[in-house]
Amino acid sequence: MTGNAQIDFGDPRGLADLGTYLARARKANPDGAVRLQVLGGLLVATVAVIEGSGLMGDGTVLGMRVVTIAPSDAVDSTVSFASVSDRLARDGAGSVLSVPPTTVRAPWSGLTPPRDGWEPVGQLDGEVVDSIARQGISQVAEGTPNGAGAHAVEALRRRTWAAMSDTVPPIAAALAFGAHVLGFTVAGEPASISAHGRWTRLSTDRGHVLVR
Repeated sequence: MTGNAQIDFGDPRGLADLGTYLARARKANPDGAVRLQVLGGLLVATVAVIEGSGLMGDGTVLGMRVVTIAPSDAVDSTVSFASVSDRLARDGAGSVLSVPPTTVRAPWSGLTPPRDGWEPVGQLDGEVVDSIARQGISQVAEGTPNGAGAHAVEALRRRTWAAMSDTVPPIAAALAFGAHVLGFTVAGEPASISAHGRWTRLSTDRGHVLVR
């Protein structure tokens, strides 16, 4: 794919919305990337809120937004948050994103969640999901003493986000963290939980969060 590929949102608000989404994802993963896929009249923008480990990517938490776009070039490219941010700053208030020409290698981008066959598990209120996330954030902050080594901090984070909630249905704290960070949850609005094999998905009108 060349650096001339363009994604036309058809409206400046669509491009601005992508910028907001990626800015949120970048707070959780400053050196991260986004996979941009144009599938017909849709753009699928996938990010890793938490990057997993091992060959199977255990613990990976993906955020996904699917938006309708105007006719655009064929795109399937993983590019850094920084490069897209630069493009957004340069393109200003337009409605077209020029896809950065330099791609990055992100192990999680090879994980392809299933598109169908999901089994509904239940629903949780957006405030409940946010509460699970805030509790986990507090646990990580309070359990990380000054001078703690990187390995100890990482181990604490993995334990915290792998823990299951006591809600019905129960979800991994990591799923709530992803939804909270990306701004997908709203108090009083339901978040639907679905399962497919090793994958679990939380979905709202604003996007999806997937964990495996």
